[in-house]
Amino acid sequence: MLARVARGPGLLALQGPGPGGVPRRCLAGLPRNTVLLFVPQQEAWVVERMGRFHRILEPGLNVLIPVLDRIRYVQSLKEIVINVPEQSAVTLDNVTLQIDGVLYLRIMDPYKASYGVEDPEYAVTQLAQTTMRSELGKLSLDKVFRERESLNANIVDAINQASDCWGIRCLRYEIKDIHVPPRVKESMQMQVEAERRKRATVLESEGTRESAINVAEGKKQAQILASEAEKAERINQAAGEANAVLAKAKAKAEAIRILAAALAQHNGDAAASLTVAEQYVGAFSKLAKDSNTVLLPSSPGDVSAMVAQAMGVYGALTKPTSPAARDPPS
Repeated sequence: MLARVARGPGLLALQGPGPGGVPRRCLAGLPRNTVLLFVPQQEAWVVERMGRFHRILEPGLNVLIPVLDRIRYVQSLKEIVINVPEQSAVTLDNVTLQIDGVLYLRIMDPYKASYGVEDPEYAVTQLAQTTMRSELGKLSLDKVFRERESLNANIVDAINQASDCWGIRCLRYEIKDIHVPPRVKESMQMQVEAERRKRATVLESEGTRESAINVAEGKKQAQILASEAEKAERINQAAGEANAVLAKAKAKAEAIRILAAALAQHNGDAAASLTVAEQYVGAFSKLAKDSNTVLLPSSPGDVSAMVAQAMGVYGALTKPTSPAARDPPS
């Protein structure tokens, strides 16, 4: 059985069974004690003195005692990317999924990462897999695809709670691929197609309803506008007729007033008699033109008699009526 013991997740030394089954370490890949050591940036070298932890070398120049001091672990402080192998998980609605991911972590405490766990990479990978299975068991298949961000966050929180004593901090976890069984995938596609058909039918019905509403609203507005236009037309026509009647009445009253003023002048009666005679003669000349029924005076050939008769009618109409004549007898 081989396990990594140096450079954190980077393989520098292997551990295998020694004599009698006791594990032993192969330190061939670790830096040797040359008294003066230069530690690269973003690396931490764990030094043991006579088999016991002594100190952690910082980047730069460091001095060690030969034979007594030995570099036992080299930890990288950079962000490390680990591929989580594909595994099967069962959702809340009993659907088996094949899922894998990528884990981003960083060593925060080289001492805990060296002595707190034998293989940090293997431990974090197994923890990520078990946490992923646990979190997927809480969600249904539909929610797995909708809540990937919350699922990643829950896995990161669970890993950090367990890996704190290892000196490792999980920064991010991302799900790469989710493989669904073929039959379940076909059912999901059928469900999506049915949902799209349903949505299309609903949208079509809503469009038909909106169209009918718009048409009815347009007819209503057209009828309202037509009735208002007819009302306004009638009002305008009535107003025009009233104004015409009023204008005619005013003109007739003005004509009567002018005629009365003319009759009151000198020789007004003679002028009125002449006008009446002319109108009488003109009316007599039109007899039998518009109708077959003719009313003739007693002496149609005597013009002077007709004029005298017309003047007699005019005089009777213009003669003032006495109070005794206006009051009927008791």
